[in-house]
Amino acid sequence: MTAPFLSLAQIRNRLILTARWILRDHRPGTDGRCPICRTTDCPVAAAARDVLRAAKDVQLWSTAAHCTEPDRDDPRQAG
Repeated sequence: MTAPFLSLAQIRNRLILTARWILRDHRPGTDGRCPICRTTDCPVAAAARDVLRAAKDVQLWSTAAHCTEPDRDDPRQAG
């Protein structure tokens, strides 16, 4: 499937899977360097961690509990 036919949740899940795949490939070796980038602070792994952190924040934000008290300014809830 291509992006126009994916839901936002499916796009988020694909981003998470890709970030995990990148982190698996860019895991530091015994010398502390990335086996692909050959650097100690791999920028690709840092970006993948940022994507996972952002996806987690979005998930927490979207599942946050909503206010259970009625809004006094909402005319639909006037009683």
